[in-house]
Amino acid sequence: MSGKKKAISYADAGVSIDEADAAVGRIRKLARATFNSNVLAGIGAFGAAYRLRGWKQPVLVSSADGVGTKLKVAFLVGRHNTIGEDLVNHCVNDIMVQGAEPLFFLDYFATGKLSAGMTAQVIEGIARGCRRNGCALIGGETAEMPGLYQDGEYDLAGFIVGAVERGKLLTGAAIRKGDLLLGLPSTGLHTNGYSLARKLLFEIAGYTVNSLPPGLDCTVGEELLKVHQSYAPALRALRRAGVLKGAAHITGGGITGNTPRILPEKVAAEIATGSWPVPPVFELLREIGDVPLDDWRRTFNLGIGMIAVIAEADLARAEKALRKAGQTCYRIGRIVPRRREPVIYS
Repeated sequence: MSGKKKAISYADAGVSIDEADAAVGRIRKLARATFNSNVLAGIGAFGAAYRLRGWKQPVLVSSADGVGTKLKVAFLVGRHNTIGEDLVNHCVNDIMVQGAEPLFFLDYFATGKLSAGMTAQVIEGIARGCRRNGCALIGGETAEMPGLYQDGEYDLAGFIVGAVERGKLLTGAAIRKGDLLLGLPSTGLHTNGYSLARKLLFEIAGYTVNSLPPGLDCTVGEELLKVHQSYAPALRALRRAGVLKGAAHITGGGITGNTPRILPEKVAAEIATGSWPVPPVFELLREIGDVPLDDWRRTFNLGIGMIAVIAEADLARAEKALRKAGQTCYRIGRIVPRRREPVIYS
């Protein structure tokens, strides 16, 4: 071999350090807007540091999740500034059903070719979700991995840590026969059931993200990108009122799959079919694919994003607390003795 070898840089391998630096600069600014006095080291340090103070017997509650193939819809629409809020709200709901208050959040963002602008849009949504839920965005990972993702696509995951006093941890153990189930409405699909929804809407029905199907008051893209609701204000209100005995975040598995996670062994949840309005998008999906009833109930939330369990005697107090928090609720069922299945539809 003769002649001078060609110098190969990281950029030649498909990774731009300059673009990464630009992205981190924007992320640092967005994250700092979520910091509170407990954040001792955040974006830029090798590890984030958070001071835990004001607790007597704290139990740390953590969760990790993603937004599934809802990302595919964001790619099709070209809108990336809400998907991060979906992620935060999902994670917040997951720990608050155990009585925990969110403390801090970390994200993982991975893409094939880094775009500082698109990355900033995603983190903008994460930061907004953190501010609205009262937690700090203190760290994360932004990874550029050429060849692993299609152009313009990325993956996203979130990690949350919260705390609750040991004596106030919600386990569902206090739930008894006769307790009531209050359903808090969802904004739509939230972050679950998108693989089936995309197949039905795009492949079977032939819709695009710009289509306006009968029954919907917005385009398919707008419907599918409705933000996953945070139930933090509602759950805080119920806890302050001293009426919350248990709560279930209705995600993948629907009411059928998630409600049993909080039930003691000898009781079941009896769901009163027709006790809340099912949003048109779920009826549309069922009609397109002639989806079996059981599958429909186990795949989608069907308009209920959170179930709160209260004693019947506390109904008036619970409804008052939710009204003050600006939260609508429906009485969707009650706790009954278990015979066979943990969830019964009547």
